[in-house]
Amino acid sequence: MDPRIARSLTTRRLDLLPLRVEHADEMAAVLSDPALHAFTGGTPDTPQALRTRYQRLTAGSPDPAVSWLNWVIRLRAANCLVGTVQATVRPAGRGALAEVAWVVGIPWQGRGIATEAARGLVDRLDRHPVRAVVAHVHPDHRASAAVARAAGLTPTDERHDGEIRWRRNLDRSPHRTANDA
Repeated sequence: MDPRIARSLTTRRLDLLPLRVEHADEMAAVLSDPALHAFTGGTPDTPQALRTRYQRLTAGSPDPAVSWLNWVIRLRAANCLVGTVQATVRPAGRGALAEVAWVVGIPWQGRGIATEAARGLVDRLDRHPVRAVVAHVHPDHRASAAVARAAGLTPTDERHDGEIRWRRNLDRSPHRTANDA
């Protein structure tokens, strides 16, 4: 995987910063509201559990063909972390498939932050040898479906663990290269 894909990226209001273990304490507070888990299940992680999880994520996938790309979302105006975006990139035919996900803490929802971050992530993936982007969205999670749609994904007839698989095929025309990044 091209290392440029994992670099920080900037959108109009946000900085997407590569995940570090040091983000765990602030992110534990961001992700602490149990309502955030309504569609995904589970409970909020403690700071220590999140540190352990972030250690695993930052170590990378045990499969060398798979890249785990994780960013925290920093809202520049408030200079605070507000969520995460991620992509798991794996070989798929003549290119790569990226499975993406996003989460924004409850206090920052409804401000377009997830949409802006997801668009930034998909745009970044579109400048690299990724042929398609997919996301899995709970059928009742209207806000997440709106984020997927705004990032250019469309729902498919496929289900994965009860969630709808959304997909966007990326432009692989001859004029686009990895050097466009």
